[in-house]
Amino acid sequence: MKAGQTIVSASLEDYLESIYHIEASKGAARAKDIALAMEVKNASVTQALRSLAEKKLVNYAPYEVITLTKAGQQIALDVIRRHEILERFLSQVLGLPHEEADENACRMEHSVSRPIINRLIKFVEYFQECPMSQIHWDEEEGYFCGGGDSNEDSTTSCGRDICGHKGLKFQESNKGESK
Repeated sequence: MKAGQTIVSASLEDYLESIYHIEASKGAARAKDIALAMEVKNASVTQALRSLAEKKLVNYAPYEVITLTKAGQQIALDVIRRHEILERFLSQVLGLPHEEADENACRMEHSVSRPIINRLIKFVEYFQECPMSQIHWDEEEGYFCGGGDSNEDSTTSCGRDICGHKGLKFQESNKGESK
């Protein structure tokens, strides 16, 4: 953690993220908007807003609109970025349905360290941009390459001997390797 950086709990990060989205769509947030978006009681929102205001992450006064401060916006954007990267990894790389990926990304976004997020970003970017990438998740076989047949142009294959051969399980591909 950098010197001077505000420590925010996972719950307060969720409030900042919610306020950011409400502000983006409505220009400013009200406590009732936050309560509806997060499916929590007004008293919980009030308590969270007071805590965020003490940390100088939101501009808050009772019965007034709520806006993020610059520091609050930075934290919210960081949480949103982590969520998006985790959701993309879970859905595009691991093949989870969008709703399941989104729910799990929401839980994971608060606990995954910055170095891991940075590596996931690079991996997802590579996965999406690699011209040879025909890799996808198969429910029966797991992760495999869609190319790889000897008749295909080598630029469409990831170059592994086992890629694209449905029915060749991971355990079978490791025969003869020492453990």
